Amino acid sequence: MAKIIDGAAIAATIRTEIKEAVLRLKAEHGVTPGLATVLVGDNPASATYVRNKRKACAEVGIASFGYELPASTTQDEVMRLLQELGSRDDVHGILVQLPLPAHLDEQAILAAVPLHKDVDGFNPVNLGLLGVKGRQAPFAPCTPQGCIELLERSDIRIAGRRAVVLGRSTIVGLPVALMLLARDATVTICHSKTPNIASITRTADILVAAIGKPRFVTGDMVKAGVVVIDVGINRVPDASNPSGSRVVGDVDFDEVSEEASAITPVPGGVGPMTIAMLLKNTLIAAQRRVMG
Repeated sequence: MAKIIDGAAIAATIRTEIKEAVLRLKAEHGVTPGLATVLVGDNPASATYVRNKRKACAEVGIASFGYELPASTTQDEVMRLLQELGSRDDVHGILVQLPLPAHLDEQAILAAVPLHKDVDGFNPVNLGLLGVKGRQAPFAPCTPQGCIELLERSDIRIAGRRAVVLGRSTIVGLPVALMLLARDATVTICHSKTPNIASITRTADILVAAIGKPRFVTGDMVKAGVVVIDVGINRVPDASNPSGSRVVGDVDFDEVSEEASAITPVPGGVGPMTIAMLLKNTLIAAQRRVMG
Protein backbone atom coordinates (compact mmCIF):
# COMPACT_ATOMS: atom_id res chain seq x y z
CA MET A 1 0.00 0.00 0.00
CA ALA A 2 1.31 3.43 -0.94
CA LYS A 3 2.61 6.00 1.49
CA ILE A 4 0.21 8.97 1.53
CA ILE A 5 1.91 12.28 0.72
CA ASP A 6 0.02 14.60 3.07
CA GLY A 7 -0.10 17.94 1.30
CA ALA A 8 -2.16 19.54 4.06
CA ALA A 9 0.47 18.71 6.70
CA ILE A 10 3.38 19.80 4.48
CA ALA A 11 1.59 23.05 3.59
CA ALA A 12 0.96 23.71 7.30
CA THR A 13 4.69 23.29 8.00
CA ILE A 14 5.55 25.70 5.19
CA ARG A 15 3.08 28.28 6.49
CA THR A 16 4.68 28.09 9.93
CA GLU A 17 8.11 28.65 8.35
CA ILE A 18 6.74 31.63 6.39
CA LYS A 19 5.13 33.16 9.47
CA GLU A 20 8.42 33.00 11.35
CA ALA A 21 10.34 34.48 8.41
CA VAL A 22 7.80 37.31 8.06
CA LEU A 23 8.26 38.17 11.74
CA ARG A 24 12.06 38.27 11.27
CA LEU A 25 11.74 40.49 8.20
CA LYS A 26 9.58 42.93 10.14
CA ALA A 27 11.84 42.91 13.20
CA GLU A 28 15.15 43.23 11.34
CA HIS A 29 14.20 45.47 8.41
CA GLY A 30 10.80 46.98 9.23
CA VAL A 31 9.34 45.44 6.07
CA THR A 32 6.00 43.65 5.83
CA PRO A 33 5.57 41.52 2.68
CA GLY A 34 2.58 42.73 0.67
CA LEU A 35 0.42 40.94 -1.90
CA ALA A 36 -2.00 42.73 -4.21
CA THR A 37 -4.86 40.67 -5.68
CA VAL A 38 -6.69 41.85 -8.78
CA LEU A 39 -10.12 40.34 -9.43
CA VAL A 40 -12.08 41.43 -12.51
CA GLY A 41 -15.75 40.45 -12.80
CA ASP A 42 -18.07 38.45 -10.56
CA ASN A 43 -17.02 34.83 -11.04
CA PRO A 44 -18.06 33.20 -7.71
CA ALA A 45 -15.25 30.63 -7.78
CA SER A 46 -12.66 33.33 -8.43
CA ALA A 47 -14.05 35.44 -5.60
CA THR A 48 -13.74 32.45 -3.25
CA TYR A 49 -10.15 31.78 -4.36
CA VAL A 50 -9.16 35.41 -3.76
CA ARG A 51 -10.86 35.46 -0.37
CA ASN A 52 -8.97 32.32 0.65
CA LYS A 53 -5.67 33.80 -0.52
CA ARG A 54 -6.22 37.00 1.45
CA LYS A 55 -7.19 35.01 4.54
CA ALA A 56 -4.02 32.93 4.21
CA CYS A 57 -1.97 36.13 3.97
CA ALA A 58 -3.46 37.40 7.21
CA GLU A 59 -2.65 34.12 8.98
CA VAL A 60 1.09 34.42 8.24
CA GLY A 61 1.39 38.19 8.66
CA ILE A 62 1.52 39.19 4.98
CA ALA A 63 -0.34 42.39 4.11
CA SER A 64 -2.93 41.97 1.35
CA PHE A 65 -4.43 44.63 -0.88
CA GLY A 66 -7.59 43.61 -2.70
CA TYR A 67 -8.76 45.21 -5.95
CA GLU A 68 -12.17 44.02 -7.14
CA LEU A 69 -13.09 45.51 -10.50
CA PRO A 70 -16.41 45.26 -12.37
CA ALA A 71 -16.69 42.98 -15.40
CA SER A 72 -16.98 46.09 -17.60
CA THR A 73 -13.43 47.22 -16.69
CA THR A 74 -11.42 48.07 -19.79
CA GLN A 75 -8.01 46.76 -20.79
CA ASP A 76 -6.48 50.21 -20.24
CA GLU A 77 -7.92 50.42 -16.72
CA VAL A 78 -6.44 47.05 -15.73
CA MET A 79 -3.07 47.98 -17.26
CA ARG A 80 -3.02 51.30 -15.40
CA LEU A 81 -3.73 49.52 -12.10
CA LEU A 82 -0.91 47.05 -12.73
CA GLN A 83 1.46 49.91 -13.52
CA GLU A 84 0.51 51.60 -10.26
CA LEU A 85 0.96 48.40 -8.23
CA GLY A 86 4.26 47.75 -9.97
CA SER A 87 5.61 51.07 -8.67
CA ARG A 88 4.43 50.71 -5.05
CA ASP A 89 7.07 49.85 -2.44
CA ASP A 90 4.56 48.18 -0.09
CA VAL A 91 3.42 45.73 -2.79
CA HIS A 92 5.93 42.92 -3.30
CA GLY A 93 3.69 40.52 -5.18
CA ILE A 94 0.87 40.94 -7.68
CA LEU A 95 -1.71 38.26 -8.47
CA VAL A 96 -4.22 38.63 -11.31
CA GLN A 97 -6.99 36.10 -10.69
CA LEU A 98 -7.88 34.02 -13.75
CA PRO A 99 -10.01 33.63 -15.76
CA LEU A 100 -10.50 37.22 -16.90
CA PRO A 101 -13.63 38.45 -18.72
CA ALA A 102 -13.54 37.51 -22.41
CA HIS A 103 -13.05 41.08 -23.69
CA LEU A 104 -9.71 41.43 -21.90
CA ASP A 105 -6.37 40.32 -23.41
CA GLU A 106 -5.21 37.84 -20.77
CA GLN A 107 -1.69 37.39 -22.12
CA ALA A 108 -1.06 41.14 -22.36
CA ILE A 109 -2.28 41.61 -18.79
CA LEU A 110 -0.13 38.79 -17.41
CA ALA A 111 2.86 40.18 -19.31
CA ALA A 112 2.27 43.57 -17.63
CA VAL A 113 2.96 42.12 -14.18
CA PRO A 114 6.61 43.02 -13.37
CA LEU A 115 8.81 39.91 -13.23
CA HIS A 116 10.05 40.68 -9.71
CA LYS A 117 6.43 40.88 -8.48
CA ASP A 118 5.03 37.99 -10.54
CA VAL A 119 4.48 35.71 -7.53
CA ASP A 120 1.92 33.64 -9.48
CA GLY A 121 4.59 32.89 -12.10
CA PHE A 122 2.30 33.51 -15.08
CA ASN A 123 4.20 36.27 -16.84
CA PRO A 124 5.18 34.61 -20.18
CA VAL A 125 8.84 35.56 -19.58
CA ASN A 126 8.85 33.76 -16.23
CA LEU A 127 7.30 30.69 -17.87
CA GLY A 128 9.88 30.82 -20.65
CA LEU A 129 12.81 31.09 -18.23
CA LEU A 130 11.77 27.76 -16.67
CA GLY A 131 12.99 26.15 -19.88
CA VAL A 132 16.28 28.02 -20.25
CA LYS A 133 19.23 26.03 -18.97
CA GLY A 134 21.45 27.99 -16.65
CA ARG A 135 18.85 30.70 -16.01
CA GLN A 136 16.68 30.97 -12.94
CA ALA A 137 13.06 32.09 -13.40
CA PRO A 138 12.27 34.67 -10.69
CA PHE A 139 9.14 32.67 -9.81
CA ALA A 140 7.51 29.42 -10.90
CA PRO A 141 3.72 28.96 -11.07
CA CYS A 142 2.41 27.98 -7.66
CA THR A 143 0.75 24.63 -8.37
CA PRO A 144 3.73 23.13 -10.27
CA GLN A 145 6.05 24.51 -7.59
CA GLY A 146 3.84 22.82 -5.00
CA CYS A 147 4.21 19.49 -6.83
CA ILE A 148 8.00 19.77 -6.75
CA GLU A 149 7.98 20.80 -3.10
CA LEU A 150 5.87 17.76 -2.20
CA LEU A 151 8.41 15.47 -3.86
CA GLU A 152 11.43 17.16 -2.31
CA ARG A 153 9.98 17.39 1.21
CA SER A 154 8.97 13.73 0.99
CA ASP A 155 12.61 12.82 0.18
CA ILE A 156 11.67 11.46 -3.23
CA ARG A 157 14.59 11.53 -5.64
CA ILE A 158 13.92 13.28 -8.95
CA ALA A 159 17.34 13.22 -10.65
CA GLY A 160 17.80 10.27 -12.97
CA ARG A 161 14.16 9.17 -12.69
CA ARG A 162 11.71 8.82 -15.56
CA ALA A 163 8.85 11.31 -15.10
CA VAL A 164 5.60 11.32 -17.09
CA VAL A 165 3.35 14.37 -17.03
CA LEU A 166 -0.28 14.03 -18.13
CA GLY A 167 -1.37 17.43 -19.44
CA ARG A 168 0.36 20.30 -21.21
CA SER A 169 -1.41 23.41 -19.90
CA THR A 170 0.70 26.49 -19.16
CA ILE A 171 -0.81 26.50 -15.65
CA VAL A 172 0.43 23.04 -14.59
CA GLY A 173 1.54 20.47 -17.18
CA LEU A 174 4.16 22.39 -19.15
CA PRO A 175 5.80 24.22 -16.20
CA VAL A 176 5.95 21.12 -13.99
CA ALA A 177 7.57 19.20 -16.87
CA LEU A 178 10.21 21.93 -17.26
CA MET A 179 10.84 21.99 -13.50
CA LEU A 180 11.29 18.21 -13.42
CA LEU A 181 13.65 18.45 -16.39
CA ALA A 182 15.68 21.15 -14.63
CA ARG A 183 16.08 18.71 -11.71
CA ASP A 184 17.54 16.09 -14.08
CA ALA A 185 14.52 13.85 -14.60
CA THR A 186 13.88 12.32 -18.03
CA VAL A 187 10.48 13.78 -18.89
CA THR A 188 7.68 12.73 -21.23
CA ILE A 189 4.55 14.87 -21.67
CA CYS A 190 1.29 13.16 -22.66
CA HIS A 191 -1.88 14.95 -23.80
CA SER A 192 -5.19 14.43 -25.59
CA LYS A 193 -3.49 13.58 -28.90
CA THR A 194 -1.01 11.08 -27.43
CA PRO A 195 -1.76 7.53 -28.68
CA ASN A 196 -1.69 4.62 -26.24
CA ILE A 197 -1.05 6.73 -23.17
CA ALA A 198 -1.03 3.70 -20.86
CA SER A 199 2.10 2.32 -22.55
CA ILE A 200 3.88 5.55 -21.59
CA THR A 201 2.48 5.99 -18.07
CA ARG A 202 3.63 2.45 -17.23
CA THR A 203 7.24 3.61 -17.74
CA ALA A 204 6.96 6.36 -15.11
CA ASP A 205 8.92 6.40 -11.87
CA ILE A 206 7.14 9.69 -11.13
CA LEU A 207 3.69 10.38 -12.61
CA VAL A 208 2.09 13.84 -12.46
CA ALA A 209 -1.58 13.75 -13.48
CA ALA A 210 -3.00 17.11 -14.57
CA ILE A 211 -5.32 16.14 -17.38
CA GLY A 212 -8.69 17.20 -15.94
CA LYS A 213 -10.46 13.84 -16.27
CA PRO A 214 -11.85 12.14 -13.15
CA ARG A 215 -10.10 8.88 -12.23
CA PHE A 216 -8.43 8.74 -15.66
CA VAL A 217 -5.35 6.91 -14.38
CA THR A 218 -6.24 3.36 -13.37
CA GLY A 219 -4.23 0.65 -11.65
CA ASP A 220 -3.22 -1.05 -14.90
CA MET A 221 -1.71 2.20 -16.22
CA VAL A 222 1.13 2.35 -13.68
CA LYS A 223 4.04 0.16 -12.68
CA ALA A 224 4.74 -1.05 -9.17
CA GLY A 225 6.55 1.52 -7.04
CA VAL A 226 5.55 4.62 -9.00
CA VAL A 227 5.26 7.95 -7.17
CA VAL A 228 1.98 9.67 -8.12
CA ILE A 229 1.22 13.39 -7.84
CA ASP A 230 -2.49 13.94 -8.58
CA VAL A 231 -3.25 17.55 -9.52
CA GLY A 232 -6.82 16.88 -10.66
CA ILE A 233 -9.85 18.44 -9.00
CA ASN A 234 -13.03 16.98 -10.50
CA ARG A 235 -16.53 17.01 -9.06
CA VAL A 236 -18.47 13.78 -9.60
CA PRO A 237 -22.00 12.71 -8.55
CA ASP A 238 -22.25 11.02 -5.13
CA ALA A 239 -25.71 10.31 -3.78
CA SER A 240 -24.27 9.42 -0.35
CA ASN A 241 -22.95 12.95 0.10
CA PRO A 242 -25.40 15.64 1.31
CA SER A 243 -24.24 17.94 -1.50
CA GLY A 244 -24.93 15.23 -4.07
CA SER A 245 -21.33 15.23 -5.30
CA ARG A 246 -17.73 14.87 -4.20
CA VAL A 247 -14.26 15.85 -5.37
CA VAL A 248 -11.94 13.26 -6.93
CA GLY A 249 -8.60 13.49 -8.69
CA ASP A 250 -7.38 12.49 -12.14
CA VAL A 251 -6.19 9.22 -10.58
CA ASP A 252 -8.31 6.29 -9.39
CA PHE A 253 -6.89 6.47 -5.88
CA ASP A 254 -8.12 3.08 -4.66
CA GLU A 255 -6.62 1.18 -7.61
CA VAL A 256 -3.41 3.14 -8.08
CA SER A 257 -2.52 3.28 -4.38
CA GLU A 258 -2.24 -0.53 -4.48
CA GLU A 259 0.62 -0.20 -6.99
CA ALA A 260 2.28 3.09 -6.02
CA SER A 261 5.01 3.58 -3.44
CA ALA A 262 3.71 7.08 -2.66
CA ILE A 263 0.64 9.05 -3.75
CA THR A 264 -1.12 12.35 -3.07
CA PRO A 265 -4.79 12.20 -2.07
CA VAL A 266 -7.55 14.42 -3.46
CA PRO A 267 -8.47 16.47 -1.57
CA GLY A 268 -5.56 17.15 0.78
CA GLY A 269 -2.65 16.63 -1.59
CA VAL A 270 -1.54 19.24 -4.11
CA GLY A 271 -4.41 21.65 -3.37
CA PRO A 272 -3.16 23.08 -0.03
CA MET A 273 0.30 23.57 -1.55
CA THR A 274 -0.81 26.13 -4.16
CA ILE A 275 -1.62 28.91 -1.69
CA ALA A 276 1.40 27.93 0.46
CA MET A 277 3.65 28.52 -2.58
CA LEU A 278 1.96 31.86 -3.28
CA LEU A 279 2.75 32.96 0.29
CA LYS A 280 6.32 31.68 -0.04
CA ASN A 281 6.85 33.56 -3.31
CA THR A 282 5.49 36.78 -1.78
CA LEU A 283 7.90 36.42 1.13
CA ILE A 284 10.81 35.76 -1.25
CA ALA A 285 9.87 38.85 -3.30
CA ALA A 286 9.99 40.99 -0.16
CA GLN A 287 13.30 39.44 0.95
CA ARG A 288 14.85 40.14 -2.46
CA ARG A 289 13.69 43.75 -2.25
CA VAL A 290 15.37 44.15 1.14
CA MET A 291 18.58 42.54 -0.11
CA GLY A 292 18.60 44.82 -3.13
